Amino acid sequence: MLRQIFPNLTCVGIDSVKETSKSTVVSGQVLEICQKKAAAAHPDKNYELIVVSDTMIQDPDVDVRAMGKANDAIEAAAMLHRLAGRRHRVWTATGIYYKSKWEFHLNEAIVEIDALTDETLVELVLNNSWVGKAGSYDLAGGMSRYARLVEGDEATVLGIAGDAMERLVQLSDYEV
Repeated sequence: MLRQIFPNLTCVGIDSVKETSKSTVVSGQVLEICQKKAAAAHPDKNYELIVVSDTMIQDPDVDVRAMGKANDAIEAAAMLHRLAGRRHRVWTATGIYYKSKWEFHLNEAIVEIDALTDETLVELVLNNSWVGKAGSYDLAGGMSRYARLVEGDEATVLGIAGDAMERLVQLSDYEV
């Protein structure tokens, strides 16, 4: 999404952030982790703009439980099974560093996933589109045939808070 508006984008991973939170609500957890990523990003004079983001799925049964990224195929299958045939909230927090200061955006979206057959679950796990994805699915990938956005911005589900995406489009007009 970002390469479309910033063709000269440089992507750099932040490995030193422990993705844990003291917050008791998913929205607070995702924002806290995003802020940790921002603190670890070390703004550099060579970058006019830095973007960090974090996305979590809110468990459809327990509002205070977050579903992050699966560690293996078994966890991915369990997450997909839990979400199948249901609606759930997706939370994304995005930090934007511009003109020597950080601004943070937090948005939610609601996604509904069809009931999934065992064969479909196996297919979704074997194609590895779950790797590195909150809730073990990618709305722009294989899951796009079985899931739909009910409320909110698609960008929020794909990993950039919708409000932040709007702000980044504005900034691209200034040729950052």
